[in-house]
Amino acid sequence: MCYAYQPPARSRIAAVAVASLLSVVAACGTTPEQASLPTAAPAVGNTQGLEFASSGGRVSLAASAPAVGQVTSPGNLLNPRHPERYVVQPGDTLWDIASLFLRDPWYWPEIWQINPQVANPHLIYPGDVLALAFLDNGQPVIQLERGSAVRLSPRVREEPLEQAIPTIPYEMLRSFLSRPAVLDREQLEGLPYIFANPDGLMGSAGQDVYARGRDVEAGSGFNVIHLGDPLIDPDDGELVGYQGIYVGHGEVTRSGDPLTVHLSESTREALIGDYLIEEDQPFPANFLPRPPETEIDGRIISVIDGVMLIGQYQVVAINRGARDGLESGHVLRVYQTGQVVPDRVRKRGLFTDKVRLPDVPAGTMLVFRTYDRMSYGLVMEATNEIRLLDTVRNP
Repeated sequence: MCYAYQPPARSRIAAVAVASLLSVVAACGTTPEQASLPTAAPAVGNTQGLEFASSGGRVSLAASAPAVGQVTSPGNLLNPRHPERYVVQPGDTLWDIASLFLRDPWYWPEIWQINPQVANPHLIYPGDVLALAFLDNGQPVIQLERGSAVRLSPRVREEPLEQAIPTIPYEMLRSFLSRPAVLDREQLEGLPYIFANPDGLMGSAGQDVYARGRDVEAGSGFNVIHLGDPLIDPDDGELVGYQGIYVGHGEVTRSGDPLTVHLSESTREALIGDYLIEEDQPFPANFLPRPPETEIDGRIISVIDGVMLIGQYQVVAINRGARDGLESGHVLRVYQTGQVVPDRVRKRGLFTDKVRLPDVPAGTMLVFRTYDRMSYGLVMEATNEIRLLDTVRNP
């Protein structure tokens, strides 16, 4: 499988994304003998005059100016306790590995050296060896060593995509990714809904329920979703959508109006008014962690587990989405929103000044699914308490 996305111009991440994209295209469309790259990856932001191989010839990359506020010093980029070499283990994630080498894992695209002479150069597998090297200008790079795939032979070893290490702990998101978690008004209008239950108002696994809304073929599988609390944007008060609460799974056993749906699984009682949503296949969690290319300033509006305090590996919803420039793989810093406190030292008669305290860094989250007005992210690190309405910004 080959991944491609259109990178934004004029950013350091863009230079790396373009180089990675060209390398992936070359690896997917050529043999190892045809693919070639310079033996050392160029320093990001200093690519003028360098060329990268593609399946259609050679493509020049123009110089790219560093983004404001990004790390440029190699000494600041690396984790002081970084290893020189690391053997990838089963159960690793790209975030874990990046944390071994870097102070901030989302700078991985800055130092990852794509090698098109190995199978699937954009993916990492257990048993691969990652080695730290330095260019002449001091820029650190991580090189991938995959012994049996580097040898130029008539038959190249192939690795199943599902064996590649994910970016984040995918098992924690598998059920979430395969079940709708947010619904909007337009979507609700065309969805089948449960309107009757022969055994009363509630249904559970092993029972049949009846649904209307549109006809579907017998044998179709659906997730049963309960409409939860509305998600309101705290900045403008507008409705973003509704929280979708997973109820269970059912299969249509008789088409027509009404539909007969047999519930094969349930985590809670299916109620009249619950919606049926077609199964959504989980997408791979092999996206590239990187800062957003646009300025993001949003807030946490929902926690999937409904808890007040948010910790590591919990899923949260934020009030910024695709229309704001967010994409899967973007990394955001979470800040405790500063409280407003009175200044009792300098009173003005009966009144006191109200002062908002500075926002305090509280953790890091990685966006893994976006909608138009909102996104879902996984909290990767929590250094302080994280709460609802806390702020999220560019790292």
